[in-house]
Amino acid sequence: MKKLLFGLIISLAFTACTSVSEPTPQPAPLIATPHVTPAETASPAPTADVAPETPPSVDTFPDPAQYHWKIVAKGFDQPLDIQHAGDGSNRLFIVERGGLIRIFENNLLADKPFLDISKKVRTNGSEQGLLGLAFHSNYVENGFFFINYTDLNGNTVIARYQVSENANQADVKSEAVLLHIEQPYGNHNGGGLAFGPDGFLYIGLGDGGSGDDPHGYGQNLDTYLGKILRIDVDGSETYVVPADNPFLKGEALPEIWAYGLRNPWRFSFDSLTGDLYIADVGQDIWEEISFLPAGAEGGANFGWNYMEGNHIFLQEPPASLGVIAPVAEYDHDEGCSVTGGVVYRGEEFPEWQGIYFYGDFCSGQVWGLLNVDGVWQSRSIFYTGTLISSFGEDEEGSLYLADYNKNILYKLSK
Repeated sequence: MKKLLFGLIISLAFTACTSVSEPTPQPAPLIATPHVTPAETASPAPTADVAPETPPSVDTFPDPAQYHWKIVAKGFDQPLDIQHAGDGSNRLFIVERGGLIRIFENNLLADKPFLDISKKVRTNGSEQGLLGLAFHSNYVENGFFFINYTDLNGNTVIARYQVSENANQADVKSEAVLLHIEQPYGNHNGGGLAFGPDGFLYIGLGDGGSGDDPHGYGQNLDTYLGKILRIDVDGSETYVVPADNPFLKGEALPEIWAYGLRNPWRFSFDSLTGDLYIADVGQDIWEEISFLPAGAEGGANFGWNYMEGNHIFLQEPPASLGVIAPVAEYDHDEGCSVTGGVVYRGEEFPEWQGIYFYGDFCSGQVWGLLNVDGVWQSRSIFYTGTLISSFGEDEEGSLYLADYNKNILYKLSK
């Protein structure tokens, strides 16, 4: 008996941590052919902004009793992602699983959605739907944004859209599909999207689902599943592969940036330093947070399914793989499905500067993660009583979380 975690919790009416049998694995095709310019002609990576040598960061945790999570909006339908456009409007865009993107502005939730693709999205599976959103770094100039969703056949689509002349309305006819990836099962779709400090789009994908990674996709470099991809969306109508991606000699799919992931449910870049934090949902016992410092080379292997957290799952990985251990983990006595968050960089609460927030979907616990003199410290700081499906921040760095069950948006307040 094993736990399928996040997806099964959703499908069983939010009954957290229910024990069920794994589905019987069935063979399925892996990859659909993407539209891609060959790596040999890929454009060079843009020069990333240089972060300050000593970014502001606290070395102790503030007293969480002085803060609370304030309700700022209600009326969503299974919210899964929180993003801002970086266009100076300070609007928040809330992704709903059923295929809508809603706008929260001036403390009001707009009646009309920014985008409605509900007729294109499948939500029958336990973790299917409209899963992720990222706005182009130059959104003010080009109006481009990108989404990650499962289509009516249950396969992953990475698509680009463009805003219409109305700033609060996307052009629903502007879709350009960048990637179409066949999914063998209905769970472990990943779903996260984020632009890195290098200007490239990063895409998080789970191992394809079922349980135990039955096809070994996490370590298989001939599939996009169980990976973080990295592509340049400015080089053509669809995308090109960055010239410094780690696998450009035919030894793997060239879009792959990192691998060995089970189901990355939210990853984010520190908006100041460019450091990358990845929350990877565990199998039976361990939930984990992985970390890559800004400027790290691609090709990182986070270990699944050899490892679950810091613990052997399948077998000891070969030393030659150079598996990167997580910087934080917790077991299922404290939750059952990790939800990744963001590093706090707001001005309102300087005492939280540099602390990475993450939580658990089932237990509602929120942890803070901090590196002090090279030593990682993780501390439970809030119990929210919510099903935490996503964290997010606005343009001012204020911190938010979404409750999947009660359909509420909360803001960290004092």
